[in-house]
Amino acid sequence: MNNIKNLKLEVPKLIDQLKKDLISKVKNSYAPYSNFHVVAALITKNNIYFGVNVENRSFGLTNCAERSAIFSAISNGDTDFVSIFIYSPDYDEPIPPCGACRQVISEFSKDLPIVMLSKDFDYEITTIDKLLPKDSLNKLNEKMN
Repeated sequence: MNNIKNLKLEVPKLIDQLKKDLISKVKNSYAPYSNFHVVAALITKNNIYFGVNVENRSFGLTNCAERSAIFSAISNGDTDFVSIFIYSPDYDEPIPPCGACRQVISEFSKDLPIVMLSKDFDYEITTIDKLLPKDSLNKLNEKMN
């Protein structure tokens, strides 16, 4: 929870720094079926990785913005995640990650601060433990290790 306490002070400044890129990069989203465009900014200790949602006619093959950003960081050997920001110009409320993204986030960080932004850049901060309570897969993995 310390990560969130520390981040709360920085979020307004980080939003100001990220806003231009979020607005610009969300235009790269490929969402011809839902017209629901999302961008995520994964901040690591060394970099910022952006990802957008990429839909497919076979909806199960769609990739969300959060996973795109995480996979980009991992592809570049960067796993020191600090926080992730999620933004959609099409969503009035702060936008939460979907279930698949929650599972992927939990694979790499239990306490990663998740900053969910509304289209007007209002925000909520949470962690995966709050969004994915009683994660049985993680408990099973802990027992196996």
